[in-house]
Amino acid sequence: MRVMGAMLIDGPKAVGKTQTATQIAKTVLRLDVDPVARAALETMPEQLFNYPTPILFDEWQETADLWNLVRRAVDDHHDKGLYLLTGSATPRDDARIHSGSGRIGRLRMRPMSLFESGHSDGSVSLSALLDGGPVTGSTNTLTVPQLLERIVVGGWPEITDWDVTDAREWLTDYLRNLVEVDVPRLGPRRNPENITRLLASLARAVGTPVKRSELEVEVGGSAGPIASETLNHYLDALDRLMVLEPLPAWRPHMRSRTRLRTTPVHHFVDPSIGTAALGVGPDDLVADLNAAGLHFESMVLRDLRVYAQPLGAKLSSWRDTRVNKEVDAVLELPNGTWAAFEFKLGEGATNAAADSLNYFASKVDTTKHGEPAALVVVNGGRFAMRRDDGVTVVPISNLGP
Repeated sequence: MRVMGAMLIDGPKAVGKTQTATQIAKTVLRLDVDPVARAALETMPEQLFNYPTPILFDEWQETADLWNLVRRAVDDHHDKGLYLLTGSATPRDDARIHSGSGRIGRLRMRPMSLFESGHSDGSVSLSALLDGGPVTGSTNTLTVPQLLERIVVGGWPEITDWDVTDAREWLTDYLRNLVEVDVPRLGPRRNPENITRLLASLARAVGTPVKRSELEVEVGGSAGPIASETLNHYLDALDRLMVLEPLPAWRPHMRSRTRLRTTPVHHFVDPSIGTAALGVGPDDLVADLNAAGLHFESMVLRDLRVYAQPLGAKLSSWRDTRVNKEVDAVLELPNGTWAAFEFKLGEGATNAAADSLNYFASKVDTTKHGEPAALVVVNGGRFAMRRDDGVTVVPISNLGP
């Protein structure tokens, strides 16, 4: 807000966008529940810009013309930090909507990380790791069953301190509202039963590249595969509601020829969406630790995205399909600094994860990318340490910004 005339805060429902922005704004206009304000935008929109600033336009996408009005108001007033826009869905692309470049900044809000919810002590700083600092984390006090509870409860501010039973009921209602209200509002032919099956299919595929042909079969159910165009509509709606956050593939310069995966890895914005879509709780995850490990990856990725965002970092994934080697996340800073991460729920998988990281680092052409700032295994173990091979091991309950 110090450098931009307006700020857009977006993200899925219930992550705290309005609550956060309200603490900053002097005027709050809730466009989803205030028909008078929406009518004023149609007739005399300049009236809404005469209130004390910062002015918060909550659920701005309910009146998509507001974007251009805010952009024009920024130009007219020549000041910074005037307006806040919050929304839980993105409008369709429209040639009439100006990009807002140089006028409207963007900030993505996600569910809370373990550090924000108080379940990580943050004793190992991501920023310090990238600067080559020492590893001085405290002993992890969260057991694997407790970590599985955090996966199921998720990072939603309203329920982070709830017990698992109540949190699961809240999440069931969250998904029911998503499939019965939010998705159908974005366009015609949105079948709630199909959306429910799609969420379950995506939950089974979490942490892996999505196979569209399999989704079409699973979503169609007994009626047969749905059309590819229909699947596109469904995925587009979930993307616009910001509940999906796939991890794109990284295409680095390599020392040798490799067949790199180019499709993104599927993840939800919060791991609890996947477990809620499958109807599973902590006990179910304990009984299937392979599946639990994939949902654990989603939780670590959520936290890593939160911690990396203030650094301006980009995240991607990498896999060499020729030798079936992969790393779960590659982090790149704007200055070219990069680091690689593997996510493992169990301590016993740390050695294999470290081997994957070192293999990957040995194949990257460091004359073009430079040496990695860090190679990190984030796990559900007990101890933070830097191994003799240079790989850093960090329990997720120690990781912080």
